[in-house]
Amino acid sequence: MSNASSTELPKIVDPYKLAEQNNVLEGKIPLSSLSRFRDAVLGFDDNAACRVKLSFYKDSQRRRIVAGELEAPVNLECQRCMGPMKTVLGSRFILGLVTSDEQAQRLPRDLEPFLTDDFSTDLWSMVEDELLLVLAPYPLHERGECPASEDLEAYEPDSSSSEPEKKTGDNPFSVLAGLKNTKH
Repeated sequence: MSNASSTELPKIVDPYKLAEQNNVLEGKIPLSSLSRFRDAVLGFDDNAACRVKLSFYKDSQRRRIVAGELEAPVNLECQRCMGPMKTVLGSRFILGLVTSDEQAQRLPRDLEPFLTDDFSTDLWSMVEDELLLVLAPYPLHERGECPASEDLEAYEPDSSSSEPEKKTGDNPFSVLAGLKNTKH
């Protein structure tokens, strides 16, 4: 994503007007202002912000669309070592603007619906929803970077470092073949 403007993204806009005018909005949203997201992560640096770029337009079917990109630096809790893990969440998405459930059902499968009022929508809420969707259900450090990697090796030896041993010996089923040929 290109460097987004250092200005704060507007909270409430008229998405239909923006789509009619093919507008692009770029800016930042303070992560501390997104309460649901704040509760879902381990934390983030003071003054951390989500960089956002939103393109509003109408497609060939005259549907109003918003295409977005976002990036947010956060700390998650590694589920292997239970320690903090710095990461940057990123997402690219395309949403169809709708005002009713009926309109949402008529959208093609490749468009996720975003329910709005006729003349206003909360962009911060939309971005917060997208951030929550990209959170990993079980965040993990990379295997070599995790403080628990020594403990992990004791339970799960890295299979890439050595070839599994090949047994050279009798086939355990050869006994059954011998029984098959014996008469009782």
